[in-house]
Amino acid sequence: MTLEFFTISLLNGVSYGLLLFMLSSGLTLIFSMMGVLNFAHTSFYMLGAYFAYTLSGIVGFWPSLLLAPLLVGVLGALFERYSLRRVHKFGHVPELLVTFGLSYLILEVVQLVWGRGTVPYALPPALQGPLFTLYGTQFPKSRSFVMLVALLMLVAVWLLLTRTRIGLVIQAALKNPEMVEALGHNVPRVFMMVFGGGCALAGLAGVIGGNTYVTEPAMAASVGSIIFVVVVVGGMGSLAGAFVASLLIGVVQTFAVAIDWSLASALNSLGHAVNESTFGWPVLKLTISQVAPILPYLFLVLILIFRPKGLLGTRGD
Repeated sequence: MTLEFFTISLLNGVSYGLLLFMLSSGLTLIFSMMGVLNFAHTSFYMLGAYFAYTLSGIVGFWPSLLLAPLLVGVLGALFERYSLRRVHKFGHVPELLVTFGLSYLILEVVQLVWGRGTVPYALPPALQGPLFTLYGTQFPKSRSFVMLVALLMLVAVWLLLTRTRIGLVIQAALKNPEMVEALGHNVPRVFMMVFGGGCALAGLAGVIGGNTYVTEPAMAASVGSIIFVVVVVGGMGSLAGAFVASLLIGVVQTFAVAIDWSLASALNSLGHAVNESTFGWPVLKLTISQVAPILPYLFLVLILIFRPKGLLGTRGD
């Protein structure tokens, strides 16, 4: 590996991993505070991208960076207040079903309003072009902006939960909601704020992910499964675990897609001739880049076998 390949791949992997963290952090917060696994979480990510696309044409990208997540958060809070709260008392299965149905509803609404194709949600001029060039390879400003926003979001969420009164109320409501309610706090309102805040984080990821990658109706489904992998691998309800798992999966996948090594090439380099007539050739000829998409799911299976609580998880349920 050259220094150029290693450095650029590492930065791309960290950038992708931090975008995954922005998505998984909201899902992790909602689960850790409320015990709700929101199947529609990536749909709010998609809404953030489409809202930002529409708002950027009216007020510009930078105001939409704040307005779009707020709109998504309000929609999430309204959904929790008027739908999810009504089925919460019936257990986890109704919660999963109502959020699963919401994801299809959002998809159909997006296709009706914005169409089934890709929308021209472009980067603002300030984020276009390379941040630096290393041995002829450019690292784009947009990726560095994703990294910056994700790190600022991590610090803000940590400060909110550990250094503010509302953060202490949220943590107390998680452990002993009856006592918090007896002290005069509106626990259902706290949970509504948590759900809306988690959706807003997904919307923020959509604002910067939509123009960095692509904004289309399939964008929610394309990251839906990988987000649940991150949450499970990191540990259900662990924000630190989601951060570690996001970076790990982002870096591993980025390096894997750029490596064309295979078992056949490795055996040939060691002097063991293999060809089409060799037993197991279809497997031996597979390159690391070809199996890169399944690596996170392989990691998920191994984690569930050897450490079901995840890397940094503490919940047993």
